[in-house]
Parts: sequence; C-alpha cells; structure tokens
Amino acid sequence: MIDRRAFYDQRAPFRVRETGRYYQQLLRKQYAFWVPPGLRVLEVGCGLGDLLAAVKPARGVGVDFSPAMIALARERHPELEFQLADAAEYAAREKFDYILLADLVNDLPDVQAVFERLQSVSDPRTRLVVSFFNNLWRPVLNAAAKLGLKSSTLLQNWLSTDDVKNLLHLAGWEVIKTDARILWPARVPLWSWFCNRWLAPLVPDFCFTIGLVARPIPRPAPATQYRCSVVIPARNESGNIEDAVRRTPEMGRGTEIIFIEGHSSDDTWGEIQRVAAKYPQRTIKVLKQQSRGKGGAVREAFAAATGDLLFILDADLTMPPEELPKFYEAARSGTAEFVNGVRLVYPMEEQAMQFLNMIANKAFGLSFSWLLGQKLKDTLCGTKVLFRADYEAIARNRAYFGDFDPFGDFDLLFGAAKLNLRMVDLPIRYRARTYGKTNIHRWSHGWLLLRMVIFAARRLKFIG
Repeated sequence: MIDRRAFYDQRAPFRVRETGRYYQQLLRKQYAFWVPPGLRVLEVGCGLGDLLAAVKPARGVGVDFSPAMIALARERHPELEFQLADAAEYAAREKFDYILLADLVNDLPDVQAVFERLQSVSDPRTRLVVSFFNNLWRPVLNAAAKLGLKSSTLLQNWLSTDDVKNLLHLAGWEVIKTDARILWPARVPLWSWFCNRWLAPLVPDFCFTIGLVARPIPRPAPATQYRCSVVIPARNESGNIEDAVRRTPEMGRGTEIIFIEGHSSDDTWGEIQRVAAKYPQRTIKVLKQQSRGKGGAVREAFAAATGDLLFILDADLTMPPEELPKFYEAARSGTAEFVNGVRLVYPMEEQAMQFLNMIANKAFGLSFSWLLGQKLKDTLCGTKVLFRADYEAIARNRAYFGDFDPFGDFDLLFGAAKLNLRMVDLPIRYRARTYGKTNIHRWSHGWLLLRMVIFAARRLKFIG
C-alpha cells in the first residue's frame, strides 16, 4: 500500500506552483463567498493554507497530516495556526464557527469517520463546508492525469452528491444547501469567465466541483426558553391594533410587543397609544417610524427590541397571531434558525388573496428558492422569525447587498442565505382582512420584486 503521508510530503514543493492555477483561484473565491469573514475557522487537509487565509478568519487553524505541507503553510501564513494531525484523529477543546474540507473527501480512507470526528469541534451553530469533484468529470480527470495535464493523486473516492449527503447524515450532520459554481476549471480567455459566471448557476449538476453546507443535526433541548419581541409595523391599521395585543400570546420567557407606526392617514398612532395604556400588564413599546417603507420600520423596531427571538407580524392580522407559538417552537427546538411563514399550503378564506397575486407569489417562491439555495414556498408572507444574534450578523454584513429592500422581507432572506442559516417554511392559515385595505400595489410592487430577483441573482448566483 502506498504511504499516503510520504506521497504528500513529496508533493509539497510542487504545491507552491500549483496553488496559482486557475482552479485553485476559483476555489478560494468560492470559499470566500461561502464563509463570512472574521470568524473562527478550521480547515482540515489545509495543504499550504492559502484557502484558509482567503476566508479572512479572526482565528484560523489549519490541520494536515503532511509535515512538509505544514512547514510550508507556517512560512506562507504566519498569522494562522497550523497543526500536524490526521483528519480522522484530530481533537481540540475549542469549537469553530466554520469547518472547511476543500476537495478532501475524494482522498480520505474513511469519510464517515472524519465527519463524525468533526462533531467534537462543533457546536449547534457550526457550519461544515465540503467541496468535492463531480463524478461526471471522472473520465476527463483520468485522461488529464495520463497526459500529464493534472497533478498526480492517489486512488480517489468518486462520490456522488447523494453519497456525500448520506455520509453526512450518518455522521450527524444536516445539509442546509448545495452549491456549484465552477463549471470550467481551466483558464481559457473569455470562455472560462462566461462558463463560471453565467452558465454554472444554470447547470449545477454539470459543474466540476460540488459544494455542500451542513450543520449538526439539532438535538431537542426542552428546558431552553427565549425572550421574544413581536414587531408589528402598522400603517392605516387603526381597527386592528387592539386585536393584535389581545391575540398575541405570551411565549417563552416573556413577550414584548413593539408597534411601529408608519405615517398613517387614519388614527393608528392614537389607537396604539390608547391600547398600550389599556393593557399595562403587557410589555408594549410604541415607536414612530422615522424612515419609509416596511423595511425601514422593521429595522428601526429590531434596533429597539430586547428579545432573543425577533418576530414580524403584519398588523392586518391575516396571519393569525395565535399561530406565533408554532414559529417559536420551530426556532426554540433548533429545527430552524430562520422561520418563514407560508400562506400557500392550507386553503384560504375567500378574498384573502386574489388569483393573480397567488400566481405571482408562487412564481416568486420558485425564483427565490433557486436564488437562496433553500426551498421557500412563499417569500412574500410577512411573518418571519429569527434569532437576534443572527439578525445582528445580517446587519453587520448588509453592505454586501446594500439598502435595497423597501419591503424588509428580502433584506432578511438574502442575508440569512448568505450566512447559511437553516431556513424552514411553516404553513399558516391565511385569513381575509377584516379592517382597512391592503398597502400592496400589485403592479408597482410586482415590478419592484422582479428587479429584486435580478439584483439577487447578480449577488447570490452570477457572481463570477
């Protein structure tokens, strides 16, 4: 049997030249997109450490079983820490935010054992990012190796996407999303750029490299409870304010209700103040919106919230407040890190949603599911729930997308997708409005949503 460690020790001097190859550059760029900067990152099978450095960690630890590789990595990246260890035997007391396995599973003697071992350096919020070669490219790579156009390797594992997902599941990991961005791994002027930026997102099954992002499978924690903040943006909703208070249940370790009034032409502002005084036993905050649009209202109210879990509830009450505990339990149990309400599963009351709106909602749901990399049936439902810590991370990284969203929903959805949060749809029974009229303008808002699809595609898919 070939000594794997000796093989890679001999390969180490050649890696310095190989790290400049076009494919390695693409791989570093891909991981830099997947992994937010400034986190605790472990790379297993780190080689020279260039990929670990590319994700700009606050603390970066690289592990490799080749002494020659580790020696070179320490020279190239003195700001990072490199440890000599076998992937299947690595142990540490610290936990990491992200664990990276870049093109390593193709070379491991026991992939499941390594996945299981990495649970010991993970916590419930850890993300495992795994990339591996697509089985479809096996004949091409074999031919390239025989012609000397590819670096020599040991006998490889040729794993399908389903194989890797199954091994992750057996080892206690839940796949959040699948991503593939490298369709053409060799540098060919214009052609490579065109393939990798514009074609790869459309034909992910044919990409050279497949990427998976996973998290530890949640373990029930019955004793864990959270404080809740329910944000209710209200514009011309005077007749719904008292019902919103009466029908919003107390959840977890306590629930604060935050009304933010948005430039109403009726008596919504006065009604909010009256209701807050009438129910002193409830924790109610009253805010006057300074910005414009629901998106601005949500951001202002979240800034004033004190809960661990943040809820958005539309003041029209078409999503029954009585169903909020379902959202709470989905987040509390760890089933979801971002809970998205869905109106398109259960039958609706008459007049709850017009036919054209229904078609548009389903079309946008399909579009955004592709963009976000996770299936969401109804991105336009106003009820969304996420942890305060995750919202703060979204806000810190908001510059990547910019202040683009007047609705507020997509700022959260795009941010959650970029941070690899586990998003889960929660079906609700959508009711007809009993007071006032909708603030949605079908054609103008539909055009805005179409523009957002194009915008998101350029920031999440066609990034080149």
